Amino acid sequence: MSFFGLDCVKKKEKETERKIRANDREHNLSFKYATNAIKTSKYNVLTFLPLNLFEQFQRIANAYFLCLLVLQVIPAISSLSWFTTVVPLALVLSITAVKDAIDDLADLLLLSTLCLSSSHPLSPSLAVSFTLALCFCLSLCCPLGEVCCEPPNNRLDRFVGTLVWRGQKHPLDNHCVLLRGCTLRNTDWCFGLVLFAGPETKLMQNCGKSSFKRTSIDRLMNVLVLFIFGFLVFMCIILAVGHGIWEHYEGTKVMAFVPQQNEDTAFSSFLTFWSYIIILNTVVPISLYVSMEVIRLGNSYYINWDRLMFHTGSGTAAEARTTTLNEELGQIRYVFSDKTGTLTQNIMCFHKCSINGKAYEDSVIDMMMVDFSFNSLADPRFQFYDNNLLEAVKLETLEVHSFFRLLAICHTVMAEEKNNDLVYQAQSPDEGALVTAARNFGFVFRLRTPESVCVVEMGVPRTYELLAILDFNNVRKRMSVIVRSPEGKLALYCKGADTIIYKRLHDRAEESIFAGEGLRTLVLAYKDLDEEYFSEWKQRHHQASTALEGREDKLNQLYEEIEKDLLLIGATAIEDKLQDGVSQTIEQLAKADIKIWVLTGDKQETAENIGYSCNLLREEMDDIFIVAADSPEEVRQELRCVEWCEAYERDVQVTERWHGTEIKGLLILGIIFAYALEGSMELEFLRTACMCKTVICCRVTPMQKAQVVELVKKYKQAVTLAIGDGANDVSMIKAAHIGVGISGQEGMQAVLSSDFSFAQFRYLQRLLLVHGRWSYLRMCKFLRYFFYKNFTFTFVHFWFAFFCGFSAQTVYDETFIALYNLMYTALPVLGMGLFDQDVSDGWSLEYPQLYEPGQRSLYFSKGAFIKCALHSCYSSLVLFFVPYAAVRDSVSTDGHDIADHQSFALLTQTCLTVTVCVQLGLDLSYWTAVNHLFVWGSLGMYFLVTFTMQSDGLHRLYASSFPFVGTARNSLDQVTVWLTVLLTAVLCVLPVVVHRFLFMQLNPTINDKVRLKVHQMKAQPPPPRRRARIRRSSTRRSGYAFSHAYGYGDLVTSKRFLRRPVPSRSAGSTPAGRSAAFRPAGRSAGYSPSGQEQNPKQATEPTELQRYRAVHDATFCRQGVAPE
Repeated sequence: MSFFGLDCVKKKEKETERKIRANDREHNLSFKYATNAIKTSKYNVLTFLPLNLFEQFQRIANAYFLCLLVLQVIPAISSLSWFTTVVPLALVLSITAVKDAIDDLADLLLLSTLCLSSSHPLSPSLAVSFTLALCFCLSLCCPLGEVCCEPPNNRLDRFVGTLVWRGQKHPLDNHCVLLRGCTLRNTDWCFGLVLFAGPETKLMQNCGKSSFKRTSIDRLMNVLVLFIFGFLVFMCIILAVGHGIWEHYEGTKVMAFVPQQNEDTAFSSFLTFWSYIIILNTVVPISLYVSMEVIRLGNSYYINWDRLMFHTGSGTAAEARTTTLNEELGQIRYVFSDKTGTLTQNIMCFHKCSINGKAYEDSVIDMMMVDFSFNSLADPRFQFYDNNLLEAVKLETLEVHSFFRLLAICHTVMAEEKNNDLVYQAQSPDEGALVTAARNFGFVFRLRTPESVCVVEMGVPRTYELLAILDFNNVRKRMSVIVRSPEGKLALYCKGADTIIYKRLHDRAEESIFAGEGLRTLVLAYKDLDEEYFSEWKQRHHQASTALEGREDKLNQLYEEIEKDLLLIGATAIEDKLQDGVSQTIEQLAKADIKIWVLTGDKQETAENIGYSCNLLREEMDDIFIVAADSPEEVRQELRCVEWCEAYERDVQVTERWHGTEIKGLLILGIIFAYALEGSMELEFLRTACMCKTVICCRVTPMQKAQVVELVKKYKQAVTLAIGDGANDVSMIKAAHIGVGISGQEGMQAVLSSDFSFAQFRYLQRLLLVHGRWSYLRMCKFLRYFFYKNFTFTFVHFWFAFFCGFSAQTVYDETFIALYNLMYTALPVLGMGLFDQDVSDGWSLEYPQLYEPGQRSLYFSKGAFIKCALHSCYSSLVLFFVPYAAVRDSVSTDGHDIADHQSFALLTQTCLTVTVCVQLGLDLSYWTAVNHLFVWGSLGMYFLVTFTMQSDGLHRLYASSFPFVGTARNSLDQVTVWLTVLLTAVLCVLPVVVHRFLFMQLNPTINDKVRLKVHQMKAQPPPPRRRARIRRSSTRRSGYAFSHAYGYGDLVTSKRFLRRPVPSRSAGSTPAGRSAAFRPAGRSAGYSPSGQEQNPKQATEPTELQRYRAVHDATFCRQGVAPE
């Protein structure tokens, strides 16, 4: 910024590289790097008031009332007191400001607690290369040294830097840094050098900016308020012109009665214009937004109080963390979901295995759980249900022992003793489940050193010399270890993807695996090695591992050379257990025409298997398109290939008139997003994705998740929802219209950044199909009715202007004007917005198609608003001219004339109050005791207040304030008055009744059909749904989904990890036929990521619909009615 040619603010130069010296604070401070302070709140003490007011006045209605307030302080044009506007406006602004401050402060305190608590990492289940960073710590103890590295960025998959220490340069890559959320294993501490802090960390770089979210109804309201204001100006111009014309032709005739202070007709018309602006401002009353906030708050509490969304296992209730987005839940078109911890429990279970062609399953019906009491080192949480496998182990079947020996040796798991318990620290839950399975069946992994692996085999401790680890990576899709047994035999043990291992088998045989069942499968194989060959191979391996150029290629060639002619042992099937009700929830949301995209950082095979498990992908799908190109041209070509195939098959379906529909799935690898999200290709990517029924994006970064959400928001103009449970989902949650956090095992960061939170994915269907749909329906009916009653109220003033000489006189009593929106019609419309429902929650879940009108904005839109305005115009004509005709030239029963202004005003406002209450009764679908109290109580309050305000006593006390003395008593005892009230009410609602009757008969909506069925069923609970049994075909596809990460093999053999001595302890098992002299002591805790029992046979919690039916079935049974 420049002022008189001088630079007042020095612009920070863009950082190209970062230099940090260890233990040199003065040097590091000279660069003015960011501190560790992180600001996640929107406000502070100084900025709260201006920023909050700025946000609130972005609502055009608030700005409109501010301008109206300015007009009301001008005595020449105001016929109403200024406090009638300033009091409600100040009340609305204050309530909203307090609510915003509480929401912002709560987030700040919880985040501060989270940052200080080391026991709540952001992603405790993720490994080093997958977790988000709060700060980077260099895992080197260097008293003097300098690091030169890349500047702060949001790339999680790369890090480039150089360490200069004692005159030597050491390269630094992504494996040399620790990211927040990683777990230190076999050590309680480590030295580190902080590279990035505060807002420059990759967590904050990936979190994105906090935006002020508004609903589509809020945005539509801004447009409508502008339209209403324009229409208001148009009406006032007409009335001002009419006033000028009347003054010119008729004004001189009333000079004797109304002395004119200013003879200028134009100026008088100008003042009349602003007077009518004030009088007709009720087309958008300030109470509208107060009522909207109250309704939103009430619907938020319904979510918090819903016991069917309470998770008993964790004691977690659903929570609406914001009160401004409820109705948006009823318009969701796209759901973007994380996978691990969101769809799955992130708990792996050893489900099945196949050894030497024989399958062993733990899901065999009527089988008893395997008794592992023979093995004192068994994990008590592990359960298996096929006793044939244990019998094979006890019979010392060679293939079975080789199978479990491989599982106990070929891995990168760390074992440690805690409180006399054996605990496994596994890099991935898959490995933990496999090693735990081997442990329970008698092959217990006990200890690891850089040179050896100690295993207790059927009670006998054995130490294998670890000669090499052929590490896993995404290209190899396998890992191998080369060990020397205590007898001196060399062997290579290998596990990996079926398609990879089968190519390297000696006999090219294939084992029966379980990929078609959506399980995470691995194939196991081994190979005996010659000592002389291995010595020569080991020497070449050392040379390749120290090569400066082409190191990876040379190592891969050596791995390919030795990993061939393998002998097949068997296959494993790991179940990444889905959360309860995930498949049913996805099925329900699909019926509601909600598209679900899965955005996950996991690999392709894992994402594909989960897609099949939760029925996002189905075996009957003809094609699963996989887009995994490496260049922009190839990405564009593959996307266009998918589009061409879809378009061709769509044409074939039309020409051949197929009755079925082709369902396609699209699997996208994260590497293509570097090109697909560019401006030149993003539309092509979006068009391709939207042509498919299911979209799964794997290997995506947190920022790419947010970019996908923003892409759909930008071009599809659809309401989006993002749901996740970890810190890597925060940016996606913030980017979507609605963010939902799941309080799972990966900390509370997602919950703290979300708009709604609960404990299980299955609660999403109740949140959307019940609470969301009800909230949207209630808000739309509230707005339609609110505009109807206020437009009708205001238009009567417009018609009256043509009969009062355009003098800006009000047609109603001033007391009625002040209390119309505050007392007479406020509670009935609030009751509608809080309690109305077209069908019950059970029927809402039974018919997800009821959700579709909200997606298409059928209940409230510009068209619906115009219809409401036209209906109000018609009603106002009836409400003005019918009473006008009734009182004109008429007399009361005692012969007195009742055609005075006060009597006409009373009759008109009575007809208006009764008519709007009758109209509300027609709009209400669900009458409760509260609704009855509000409707009849408001009518009673109107008559009570009217008789009180027009009584003789108040007139004697304040004659000028209560001029309508005795009008109610004299008018409402006339039969003609009540007949007029009845006639106007009938004429106003008759078109509505006829319109609804004809449409229900000729073109009924889904709501009409369901409500008719509910009425025919006499409000019985919905019948149980017959769910088709899903049978998976035996279509072969790779089920490899081993969630391993590259680099752990080098870590295990590098001698860099710290070892703890294992206390001397008897360990082992006593198989059948073996001496019982060996008796180990103690019990083991074993591997469990959650610390809870893994019981695949335990009863799952009932779904929401099952709970509903259980309660209602019991009720009907007590009443003697058998539910269908």
